[in-house]
Amino acid sequence: MKRLALLLTAFLLTACASTATPPPGGALFHDSVFAPPSVAIDARDIFALTPEMRHYLTHKVKGQSTALSPQQALFDALFTEGELRLDYDASVTRNAADTFRTRSGNCLSLVIMTAAMARELGLSVYYRQVDVPDAWMRSGSLMMATDHVNLSLEKPMTKIQGAWDSHHAFTVDFLPPEQTRGQRYRIIGESTVVAMFMNNRAAELLAQGEIDNAYWFAREAVRQDPGYLSAYNTLGVVYRKAGRHGEAEAVFRTALQYEPDNTVPMFNLMKVLENQGRDAEAARLAGRLQQLQPHPPYHFYHLGRAALDRGDASEAIEQFRREVARDPLNAEFRYWLAMAYAQAGKTADANEQLRKAVDNSATTVDRQRYASKLERLRALSVRN
Repeated sequence: MKRLALLLTAFLLTACASTATPPPGGALFHDSVFAPPSVAIDARDIFALTPEMRHYLTHKVKGQSTALSPQQALFDALFTEGELRLDYDASVTRNAADTFRTRSGNCLSLVIMTAAMARELGLSVYYRQVDVPDAWMRSGSLMMATDHVNLSLEKPMTKIQGAWDSHHAFTVDFLPPEQTRGQRYRIIGESTVVAMFMNNRAAELLAQGEIDNAYWFAREAVRQDPGYLSAYNTLGVVYRKAGRHGEAEAVFRTALQYEPDNTVPMFNLMKVLENQGRDAEAARLAGRLQQLQPHPPYHFYHLGRAALDRGDASEAIEQFRREVARDPLNAEFRYWLAMAYAQAGKTADANEQLRKAVDNSATTVDRQRYASKLERLRALSVRN
C-alpha cells in the first residue's frame, strides 16, 4: 500500500511502529471539541463483499480453480488484461466494495479488496508491511510519508492420499517486483490494517479541510490498534489544525514516549511549541532533529526550486537529482527535474523525466497533468 503520514512547513504525518504497546488512547480523545461525523465509521464495512463481488468470484474466479490453484486464479483476475484491470490511484483509500466498483485504489485499498475476495475463496491471508525506503508526497499544506503493504495467500492444509499437501505462500503485490525484491518485511495483524485504513482516511480528510471527520477517523485508528503510533501522530495533527495545541502536545509526547527518535512527531511537537511561544523548548527539539535528520524530506527540492527561481538551471538540476536519488518514485521530483532540464535547453533529458513523472504518478489527476505537459514539450520540440 502506500500508507499516509503528515509533515509540512506545518505538519508531518507518518507511520511508526513501536515494539512496546501503548495503553489505549482514551485519555487523548476529546470528542466534545468536534462535530459528530457526517459519515458512518464502521470497521466491518472495510472488508464487506457486495453481491456483485460474489458473482464475480463465482463466475470469473472459482470457475478457473479447476485448472489453476485458487491463489493463481485470483491473481490472474487481478492482473490479467481483460479481467478486473485495476488502476493505481492514491487519491483516496477505498474499502473493498468501492475498490471493486471503481476498479482503482491505492496499495492499501487493493490489498483490502484482495483479502476480502481471498477469504471468500477459502484462502488464508497474511498481511506484510514491507521495509522500503522512505517516500513522501504532498497534498496542499500537508506532506505525507508513504510505505508499503502487500499480502500473502495460502491454501488451507488438505489431506490427500494420506499426506498433507500445503501450497507455498503466494504473494500479491501491486508494486513491480524489482521495487520490493529482497526487502525485509514483518507480518502485521488485521487490526493494524484496519488502523492504517482509518489513518489514511483521516489524512485524506485533513488535506480536504474536513477537520471534524478527520478527528473521528484518527480516533478510530488509535482505538483499533493502540500500538500503531502513526495514528497518534495523525490525531495530534488534527488537534493542531483545530487550534488545540495542548491536546496536540499531549498526543505527540505520547508517540515520542514509545519512539523517542521518530522525527515526525518530533517535528510536529516542535511546531506546536513554537505556536505556544515556547521557543527554548522548540529550539532544543530543532537541534535534535538536525542531528537525526540533517536533510529532511523535500530539502533538496526546496533548494532546486530556489535555484530555478534565480535562473540557475545547473544548480537546480543538481539539487533535484539529489532528491530523485533518494526518492526515485516521486513524480513531483521528476517533474521539476524535467523543468530544470528544459530551462537548461536539455530537451531530451526533460522528455525522459516527464515520461517518468507520468509513469510514477500516484493519482489519475497527476498522471493526466504530467502527460499533458509531456505532450506540450514534445510538440514544442518538433516545432523547434
